[in-house]
Formats: sequence, structure tokens, C-alpha cells
Amino acid sequence: MPLEPFHPILTLSGVGISCTRGERRLFKDINFQICSGESLIVSGANGVGKSSLLRIMTGLLRPTSGQIKIDTLAEGEPVFSIMHYLGHQNSLRDPLTPVENLVFLRSLLDVGNPAGNIEDALETVGAVKFSNLPTGVLSAGQKRRVSLASLLICNRPVWILDEPTSALDASAQIMFADVMASHCARGGIIIAATHLPLGIKAQELRLQL
Repeated sequence: MPLEPFHPILTLSGVGISCTRGERRLFKDINFQICSGESLIVSGANGVGKSSLLRIMTGLLRPTSGQIKIDTLAEGEPVFSIMHYLGHQNSLRDPLTPVENLVFLRSLLDVGNPAGNIEDALETVGAVKFSNLPTGVLSAGQKRRVSLASLLICNRPVWILDEPTSALDASAQIMFADVMASHCARGGIIIAATHLPLGIKAQELRLQL
């Protein structure tokens, strides 16, 4: 069953974003703008600050200067209510099964209007066969599939992804490209830090040392 398009239309922009960690300046005066239905790839060498920029976008890290703006976000509505952040670590609990992990995550995120059920999400990412095994026995690629399923159970328009295809095999990368394309077709926004092609049409923001 097709999912409803996201409303309202969003515009997420960064104006003069700079970041210093400790005594080291990672980047300065970064500007970007991305609208509903679009994707942005953040690229650059290791240590250039890609993950830090993503965390600034989510509000987890304060910029040294500049600001993130989200047009049409309702007054008083927190940024995290429209964003789903997937870090380079999977943030799964090893003793729990994939199903139990997703139940826990959905409860933790307080998803009042889920986009789909857990079984459908696991089917989409190809994780049904191992969905009732302890997550600790799964391979790195299988764990990543489970983490990607968390994106599908939350009805949030902005996906912030840090190396989303890490540990995925070729078939899983193709699967996730289709998932991202469907998300953008609904009017979703994807911002991803990656060293690898994601198989989607996207702007590029390249950070340099």
C-alpha cells in the first residue's frame, strides 16, 4: 500500500556553519540548502568533519558559528520530531532479536504515526530470515540491515545517515537505493555522509581539510 506524501514541504539549510573540536578547526563557512524530495551527499577524506556536520544538523552538536534553519517547521516543534538519525554504529542491543530491537526503538522514539509495521520493514530490507535470532550472532551486514529497517518504521521526513551502506553487500546496496528513492518520492529529504556511491540522484557537499 503506497504511503502518504510528506507535508508540509520542508527546506533545510545551513548558513555559515563552522565547527572546531578541541583546538582543531574541522571546517568553516559551510552553506547548503535542500528541499523536500531531494538528497545531499556529504563527502570528503577521513577526519574532515562529515560526522560532526551531520550531528550539527540534528542538534546533537552545537556549531562554533552559523545556524541550521528548517523552513515550515511549526513554532515550538523540536527538530528531532521530523528527523531520523542513523549513525555509523548500529545502536542495537545484542541480546535482543531484530524484532525486539525495533519494538524498543519505536517505543524510545515515541512514534505516534508509524509509517509501517515491523514485519514489513524487515521484509523490505531482507532481514526476515534472521529476525528472531539474537542480534549478537548476526554478521555486520545483517545488523546494518536491521538498523536500516528502523528508518521504515518511523514516519519522519528527514533522514540523516552516516555511512548508511557500511558492511552491506552489493544486493543490499541496490535494495537500499530503492528505499531511498521511494522516500524522496514521498517528499522526504536524505542527507548522507559516505565514501561510496549510493545509487541515487543527489547534490554533493564536499568538505576539505
